[in-house]
Amino acid sequence: MPYTPSGFFCDRLIRERERRDGEGSLNKPQRFNGQDYNTLRQECVQRKSLFEDESFPATVESLGFKELGHKSNKVKNIVWKRPKEICENPQFIVGGASRTDICQGDLGDCWLLAAIACLTLNEKLLYRVVPHEQSYTEDYAGIFHFQFWRYGDWVDVVIDDRIPTFNNQLVFTKSAERNEFWSALLEKAYAKLHGSYEALKGGNTTEAMEDFTGGVTEFYEMKEAPKELYKIMKKALERGSLMGCSIDSLVPARFETRTVTGLVKGHAYSVTAVEECRPSQHKDTKVRLVRLRNPWGQVEWNGPWSDNSKEWATLSKTEKEKLQHQSAEDGEFWMSFEDFKKNYTKIEICNLTPNALEDDKIHKWTVSVNEGRWVRGCSAGGCRNYPDTFWTNPQYRLRLMEEDDDAEDNDVGCTFVVALMQKNRRKERKLGANLYTIGFAIYEVPKEMHGNKQHMQKDFFLLTSSKARCKSYINLREVTQRFRLSPGEYVIIPSTYEPHQEGEFILRVFSEKRNTSEEIENRIEADHPVPAPASAGEESEEDQQFRTIFQEIAGDEMEISANELKNVLNRVITKHKDLNTDGFSLESCRSMIALMDMDGTGRLNLREFRHLWNKIKQWQGIFKHYNADQSGSINSYEMRNAVNDAGFRLNNQLYHIITMRYANENMNIDFDSFISCLVRLEAMFRAFQAFDQDGDGSIRLSVLEWLQLTMYA
Repeated sequence: MPYTPSGFFCDRLIRERERRDGEGSLNKPQRFNGQDYNTLRQECVQRKSLFEDESFPATVESLGFKELGHKSNKVKNIVWKRPKEICENPQFIVGGASRTDICQGDLGDCWLLAAIACLTLNEKLLYRVVPHEQSYTEDYAGIFHFQFWRYGDWVDVVIDDRIPTFNNQLVFTKSAERNEFWSALLEKAYAKLHGSYEALKGGNTTEAMEDFTGGVTEFYEMKEAPKELYKIMKKALERGSLMGCSIDSLVPARFETRTVTGLVKGHAYSVTAVEECRPSQHKDTKVRLVRLRNPWGQVEWNGPWSDNSKEWATLSKTEKEKLQHQSAEDGEFWMSFEDFKKNYTKIEICNLTPNALEDDKIHKWTVSVNEGRWVRGCSAGGCRNYPDTFWTNPQYRLRLMEEDDDAEDNDVGCTFVVALMQKNRRKERKLGANLYTIGFAIYEVPKEMHGNKQHMQKDFFLLTSSKARCKSYINLREVTQRFRLSPGEYVIIPSTYEPHQEGEFILRVFSEKRNTSEEIENRIEADHPVPAPASAGEESEEDQQFRTIFQEIAGDEMEISANELKNVLNRVITKHKDLNTDGFSLESCRSMIALMDMDGTGRLNLREFRHLWNKIKQWQGIFKHYNADQSGSINSYEMRNAVNDAGFRLNNQLYHIITMRYANENMNIDFDSFISCLVRLEAMFRAFQAFDQDGDGSIRLSVLEWLQLTMYA
């Protein structure tokens, strides 16, 4: 029976195995909380009962934790009801899902509702999130399900249809049609995904848009937009990306007010096309146009290139047909790209990943996804302002292989977008979690280091400037930025601004052409220099002292136990005042005997002891080097270098384990713990190599062999 590690490491192994088995893909979404919609629904139909979701019950806990928690007066009169208790003839969707189906209630989640409204503009994406075989008529069982993208995986979220009401009115999202409930149920599923309704309070529209598509969003302020914005927009639409824009309203009172040109301030528009045309009188000149849609379905731009403007008369019939020009009060209109830049202040582009839709006809981005963690004392190094720890952050090697198709001689390069997203902070809000301030930097890897998968060390970052970096560190769920760099090899360093902040993240790289990105993990290996025993003539005064003490304690048997070893070592080591140590513990000495006990007696003879002492002296020198302040301990970040100096190459997961196992609450490791750690590493590497007879890097152990190995080490 194979051994399964416990806790976080067990969970991580299980997640990785599920991902290999296809769990979390578009066609095989993960079952959120292990609930299978079809199985649960069938059970309810057979029992002729309505589903009640125990994992998101109709209680205050599902409403919230503070403003909607137990002590809040807001929740006292809330009653959970099913749609059939609220109105006659309830429907899931009435006449197709549209923007008017979404009316905000008493929850500050307009960011979510705006994203849902955008989703209704793309029917294929909408029915990816809102499976449309659901109804209140055929085999109704009080159960519904919705699908969301969640940190790299698609998940299927099951809910019952009990919804919070007050005086028989929905408290949160509702439809303009009183008997339509798809938007209210979608909101409930999203609340379940994040732990409660209150967890949805306050956010960014693009956060939900990404959760509906698995895409990545880029923001552009028009006054700072790149010169190739038109090309970016055109390519985005060719890939099926969702795109919105807005005009900032500086005065809150004028929010969503119409200007003389027919545009509305503080209001979200959709960009539905980007095209070029050739007016008949200027056939050598191309005019760049943008088509926009007001989600209201009315109120349009009345300037140049609006529905009935004179500019259309300059186009041929063929050009008009290509642009699908029509004059109708439908909320959709054209305007020149120049007018677009002058009038709008912000544009958001949600780029779709290759798996957002099953239809492969639309060209989409190539994407690589990496999961990672910042661990206090190990890999939470903070930004470049903290050079002593910055290098310990997770590192990701990026290989840009092909230039863009439209690259020009003076503008060659590979276009890509880096997106760093911190995980679970909204869900953990009830525990006091807030968004970290996050960002990333990109460094070019020297050619002589191409293909080298070793973690870049501190000196590299002290001597090398970043090739590119995010515009700023910011406390958003995701930080994204577009870059254009020459083909080659780079390393991306994602980090929090401050060091020592723990959290999980995903790092995604989207590119127009082929790229690969992967975490740089040191190859796990160890050197095993066995110090030659010193000859009698080379014995130092300290060596002679040890021989005398050993003979004195060992007696006629010339072997010592763990307790006797402790006495031998501590009588000498405590004389090293610069180590500031209380000496070795009995447990450490037991581990030392396990390492050096070649004959299995549980005791050490003089030869075995001399080997041990030579190792301790070597490790003592390393410890002194990093204990420059003679405080008696080294911090967990210095421990990484110390372990490396001792001949062990490990990865971040193992450094994390070492920190948890050997560091104190201040992330410091004393001399006894330092030696204990190296003894354990040496012993386990030696044992593994003994079992790995064919040298392929893997071994197979029985339960007995495993327990014998781990219990004695």
